[in-house]
Amino acid sequence: MTAAELPPLVVGFDLDMTLLDTRPVIGAVYHLLAAETGTHIDVDAVVGRLGPPLADELANWFPAEQVPAMVDRYREIYHEHIGAQQVLPGVPDALAAVRAQHGSAVVITAKHPDGARRHLDAAGFEVAELVGSAWADGKRAALAERSAAVYVGDHTADMAAGRAAGVYSVGVTTGGCTAEELTAAGADVVLPDLTGFPAVLDEFLRERRLAALRARLAELGRLVVAFSGGADSAFLLAEAVRVLGTENVVAATAISPSLPAAELAAAREFAAGLGVTHLTPGTHEMRREGYRANAGDRCYFCKAELLDTVGPLAAELGIDHVATGTNADDVVAGFRPGIRAAFERGAVTPLRDAGLTKSQIRYASRELGLSTWDKPAAACLSSRIAYGIQISPAKLRRVERAETTLRAALVGAGIPVQNLRVRDLGDDGARVEVDADLVAAVSARPDLLADLTDFDTVTVDPRGFRSGAMNELLPNPEVFR
Repeated sequence: MTAAELPPLVVGFDLDMTLLDTRPVIGAVYHLLAAETGTHIDVDAVVGRLGPPLADELANWFPAEQVPAMVDRYREIYHEHIGAQQVLPGVPDALAAVRAQHGSAVVITAKHPDGARRHLDAAGFEVAELVGSAWADGKRAALAERSAAVYVGDHTADMAAGRAAGVYSVGVTTGGCTAEELTAAGADVVLPDLTGFPAVLDEFLRERRLAALRARLAELGRLVVAFSGGADSAFLLAEAVRVLGTENVVAATAISPSLPAAELAAAREFAAGLGVTHLTPGTHEMRREGYRANAGDRCYFCKAELLDTVGPLAAELGIDHVATGTNADDVVAGFRPGIRAAFERGAVTPLRDAGLTKSQIRYASRELGLSTWDKPAAACLSSRIAYGIQISPAKLRRVERAETTLRAALVGAGIPVQNLRVRDLGDDGARVEVDADLVAAVSARPDLLADLTDFDTVTVDPRGFRSGAMNELLPNPEVFR
C-alpha cells in the first residue's frame, strides 16, 4: 500500500465502562430479575465484571434451559432504566477528537444492538456505525473488516481483540481491569479515562502520518514544491529536502501583484536556509478574465495560472511532479476551487495523501525547528477583496499598504496581533479582522484605524479573524465547486 492509498481513519470504541457507566442500568435490571424469579443474583459481582455476553453472565445464575427466556426478559425491561447511565469522563472530547482527525468513530460492543443504540441515543452520541453482539473474536473481525486503526476498551478481551486485529489498542481503567492486566493483554497505552485520549490519538496519528509522508516523498523521487512561504508548503519543502536531498527538490514561488513583498522575502530566506534551488517565476493572474472578475471561483484561476507556469518549469528540469501544500484539513473545509484546478493539472499533494492536519504540520514544524511553525495564515492579497469587485493591481497595493500600516500601529500600541486582514468591501469601505481575543482592544482604539487613509470608512469585525471570511458573503458557493 502506498501512502496515497492509506485507508480512511476508523477508531473503534467499546461501550460499557469505556464510553458509558452502565452499571446502574444493568444492576437495576438484575435486581428486577432476581425479584421476579426468586433467584439469588450477586448483582455487585455482575456489575464488577461487565464485558462478556449477556447469556454467559445469566448462565451463572439460571439453569441452561432458562437462560434464553431470561435473555428475552432482560432485554424487555432494560430500556426502562437507561436514564440511569452516566457518561464517563472525557468521552465527548474523545469522540470530537476523532472527527477533528477526519475519522469515523465506530462502537463495537458485546451488547445487543438494540440496547446499545438506546444507550447511544440517550447519551446524544453520534457515531458512524454501531456493531453489536460482538465479543472476543467478533470484535477482532469487526475491527479487521473496517481496517480500523485504533480500538479503545476497558476489558482485557478488548485489548486482545485489538492486538489480534493489528490495531493500536488503548485501554482505560474505568472498568474492572487494572493497567497491568490491560497491558499484559495487549494495550499499547493505558489511560485512567478518556480525558487524555485526544492527545494520545494525535500523537499516534502524527507519527503514522509523518511516516506515510516520507514514504510518499520517496515514491515521488524528484519534486518541485509550489512554495508560498506558508507553514504547510514550508514544512513540505523541508521534509522533501530531508527525504530526497537538495539535488532532487526545487522550490518555486510565484511572483505577482497578489503576493505581499514581505512574503516573498521570507520565502527566499527560508529556501536559502535549506540550501534548495529557489525559482521565482512571474505569474499573470490579471490576464485571466475569471481572476479579474473576482467571482466565487477566483482561486481556481489563480491556482490554474500557478500550475500552468510552474508545470513547464518542472518539465524543463526533467521533474515529473509538482507538489502543493494542500493538507488534510483543506480537502474537507468545503469551498476550495483552487484545489480542483491543481488536481486537474496533475499536482500531487503529499501532505493530504498522508492525512496530515494543520495542527500536526505545525507541531512537526516546531519539532524540526522551522521558523514557520507558528506563522499566521497568509492567503494572497486578492482574498481581501470582496467577491464581485474587480481585482486590480491598485486595489491589491491599497490592501497591502493598509495591512502593513495597521500591523505597525498595533504593535506600536502594544497590541500583539498575529492574524490580521483588511477586507476591501467596495465603495471605499474596509473591515478589519484581528485575532478574536484582540477585537475589544482594537475596537477601543479608533485612532489606530484612522491611519488607514486609503479607505473612507473602516470597521472592526466583532467575530474576529477567520480564514475564508469572504466566502460567507457568497449566496451559493456550491456553484463554484
